[in-house]
Amino acid sequence: MFTTVFPILTTSDLGAALAFYRDLLGATVSYEFLEPDGEPGYVALDLGTAHVGIGRDPDATAGPSPRFSLWIYAEDCDAAVEHLRTGGVTIVEEPTDQPWGERVARVLDPDGNAVLIGQRAAPPADAQQG
Repeated sequence: MFTTVFPILTTSDLGAALAFYRDLLGATVSYEFLEPDGEPGYVALDLGTAHVGIGRDPDATAGPSPRFSLWIYAEDCDAAVEHLRTGGVTIVEEPTDQPWGERVARVLDPDGNAVLIGQRAAPPADAQQG
């Protein structure tokens, strides 16, 4: 049912985060989602076999705060959420289609940490024909 897990960090200064993770640590940008203002809102980075996401949140502040979540891919987001609901998990956001094509829900782990359950976007119709 579940296939992949990776952390997502939240920052108010995505440029500074990229300078650290990409430029200093040598991570490679594998995906970038641009906000309507043209600025990156989310960047996926690969470092060796590890993967981390960094999301921009202008309200994020330094120090202790909810700036960390886990992303877990599932084969079927809706079925995965129902499975978690049956197990007593708190569902914060029901599965919703996202602008980048994936379906995503937000749940809480037993400690109140955000866990995003995502379903990968379907390949474009022309890619399925070939």
